[in-house]
Amino acid sequence: MVTYTREVIVVGAGPTGLAAALTLRSLGRQVTILESSAADRPRQGSRAIFLHNTTLDILDRVCNGIGSEISKHGIYWQTQRTFYGGKEVYSKTYTPTTSDVKPHFTCLPQTEIERMLFARALANNIELVFDQTVIDIKSCEEDETGLVKVKVANSEAIWAAQYVIGADGAHSIVRKQIGVKMEGSRDDGWFIVVDVADIEQQKDSIPILPRERIFHYAHPAVDGRNVLLVPFRGGWRIDLQCKNTDNPVELSSKTGVKEWLSRVVPPAYANHITWVSTYQFLQLVADDFAHKTTRRVLLIGEAAHLFAPFGARGLNSGVADAESAAIAVNTALFYSQKNREAARHAIDTFVEVRRAAAMFNRYAAGEALSHLKPKNEMITKQVEAAARAPTDKIASEWLEKAPYGPRTWPNNMLLSKY
Repeated sequence: MVTYTREVIVVGAGPTGLAAALTLRSLGRQVTILESSAADRPRQGSRAIFLHNTTLDILDRVCNGIGSEISKHGIYWQTQRTFYGGKEVYSKTYTPTTSDVKPHFTCLPQTEIERMLFARALANNIELVFDQTVIDIKSCEEDETGLVKVKVANSEAIWAAQYVIGADGAHSIVRKQIGVKMEGSRDDGWFIVVDVADIEQQKDSIPILPRERIFHYAHPAVDGRNVLLVPFRGGWRIDLQCKNTDNPVELSSKTGVKEWLSRVVPPAYANHITWVSTYQFLQLVADDFAHKTTRRVLLIGEAAHLFAPFGARGLNSGVADAESAAIAVNTALFYSQKNREAARHAIDTFVEVRRAAAMFNRYAAGEALSHLKPKNEMITKQVEAAARAPTDKIASEWLEKAPYGPRTWPNNMLLSKY
């Protein structure tokens, strides 16, 4: 049996795994990424489309200039609007940013983010090995080598490393193999997400969407369902919240999507659909972000937490996890032969800080859901606020911000908004 020994292994070549590997490389560590799919794997849909400037700053730190490069490839919409029952209750347009100033955020498909991170990984001599589906992980302090052993499907070979970072997504095999459980809730309601391609303005003056983020409470054109519209580089994300009595399969079918979509955007967009998916509102956090005894296997991104797209908490928190995990592993490797307790402390600190951030995000997702699926008391507050808005600035801003959840704990003790 052949054993491939490496310093650090990252499982998963999505943006979170790539960010962790790039961070480790910037710290002078050799790192190998194991990815279950093929190198030319097709990637469907825009998926995560919003990167906050704090995330772009992290990416710039871990790989010189990549955050700025991603920012320039995305778009920055200056105007955001909120409607209630068809009435505009909030509107704000920000001044344009200059070319030498990084905007507050950028919007582009996750596939493009991955493409740019992948190119940087290759340029930094990071080893990427595809078609490596992890099926077993053993991490045991009693092992005389002190290595984590990783077995993959369809191979007699074993991968081994001092530390393994699991960035293998929502259905993480790494998480399951080390016995970590998800805690939290999944709402029984459904959302339908649709990507449509940009339409160029033509001489016939075909109506097109303005480059604005728009949220509708109780959109009158779709029987009072909530609708979110977000522009990104190359297209638009349209998010429809189903009613409890809706059949999400029907509403997400080709015919169903075209029917309701034509009522919330100019009809021409119904002929430019590029992706359709469904999701439920998740508020799940792993009960630990590392192997409970050895602390040599770490979890980041969706391997460690799952949140709904509202609030853009998934990828942004995943990148913060990636940097924190890589720094912790680098510190642990420095102390591993000198002071095992110091090495464990580095990992424990990562777990404490990033799990606290995840617990905040779970709380924030719950707060957002209380506005998106309001009970009678909340409905009354929303109706009253909508009646006063936009003249009443407090009511107007509350309606605007509530669907995305708070950015900080009430006591402001969180170190990072993601």
